[in-house]
Amino acid sequence: MSESDGGTVFLIDDDPGVRDSLSLLLSLKGIRTQLFANAESFIETYRADWSGCVLTDLQSALRQRQIDLPVVVLTAHGDVATVRAALRNGAFDFLEKPVDDEMLLDVLQNALRADRERRSTATTRSAAAGRLERLTAREREVLALIAAGRQNRDIAAQLGISPRTVEVHKARIMEKLDCRTLADVIRISLAVE
Repeated sequence: MSESDGGTVFLIDDDPGVRDSLSLLLSLKGIRTQLFANAESFIETYRADWSGCVLTDLQSALRQRQIDLPVVVLTAHGDVATVRAALRNGAFDFLEKPVDDEMLLDVLQNALRADRERRSTATTRSAAAGRLERLTAREREVLALIAAGRQNRDIAAQLGISPRTVEVHKARIMEKLDCRTLADVIRISLAVE
């Protein structure tokens, strides 16, 4: 199983020869590709659940549509102003043609890895948020103060409850979040932030 099994390189280039040669190179390295002649055709078929990265020289059209995949800009026109504009607009990386095959592969592997990590973080955050929804409003208040590093007496004083009640809330929080330790509870709380 190759490292890129978590995504596809969406290759957008108006030159069929460039598309074909890059697709061949990537497929020989075990990297899945999907080819598009222009940004419009990619945007028309794009689905938010796609994973991978985009290799193109037309980054601005993608950013305007809020496509969330990492974008690697590959262009024959790489002056300093173009590079700065691409990076300012959120490009993952910028490569100039002709590009060294190994450098291209390295950058694309890094972009694919970054997308997998971003998706994993989003999944973790969503799962943690779902678990936190099980808590009552008071339990969320107690959790926020626990995560802020407050002691039971301080939490009790701030919320106008007894330290024993804080302990009861902590126990319920741990039970509802299916956590064995306070560290696990805090990890869930921090995952949502």
